[in-house]
Amino acid sequence: MEELIKIAVAKAMSYTEYNLLFKQLAAEGRTTGEPGPEKINYTKLNLSRSKRLDKTIKLSEGQKECFQSINKKQTWLVVTEPWCGDAAQSLPFFNKISECSKNIELKIILRDENPELMDAFLTKGSRSIPKFIILDENLQVINHWGPRSKAATKVLNDYIQEHGQMDEQLKTELQLWYNKNKGEAILNEIQELVLCEKNSATI
Repeated sequence: MEELIKIAVAKAMSYTEYNLLFKQLAAEGRTTGEPGPEKINYTKLNLSRSKRLDKTIKLSEGQKECFQSINKKQTWLVVTEPWCGDAAQSLPFFNKISECSKNIELKIILRDENPELMDAFLTKGSRSIPKFIILDENLQVINHWGPRSKAATKVLNDYIQEHGQMDEQLKTELQLWYNKNKGEAILNEIQELVLCEKNSATI
């Protein structure tokens, strides 16, 4: 695990580099991983959503204070793909948080290029993304999160329980939920992870 993480961090992209790749793929009608019309379409759509969030996200003073209180270097490693809808809703928030703390470095790697690392962070046996991994200054795993908030997961699970499947309507309803929630569930859960780590460090 330690070696996998070191290799991943060494070759990971910054948020700026990831967005450059994102824009190039969308402009050229391509995507990462196994190409297909649906994934190409979602790559373009996700770029638009990410750009909008980059412009509109605002952290509260309490949230800023929480993340600025991190007093040791951390690497926030995110495993994702440009076609992933949940990632488009969370990555801009991870970036906004990292911008407010000198001790957080955000790094991004692609899932399909790092299957061994992805398999170390499965969600109920699935390679669900994004996977957000908090590493300390020695690249040891502090905590991890993903692929979506508990509230968003409930929306998904409730829909599947009622309709028996994941379909395009579910994606629409999940997007409407994201629009209404405005990232508060994501911010609250990442804040809880940071606070839990601080509290455990002081015990």
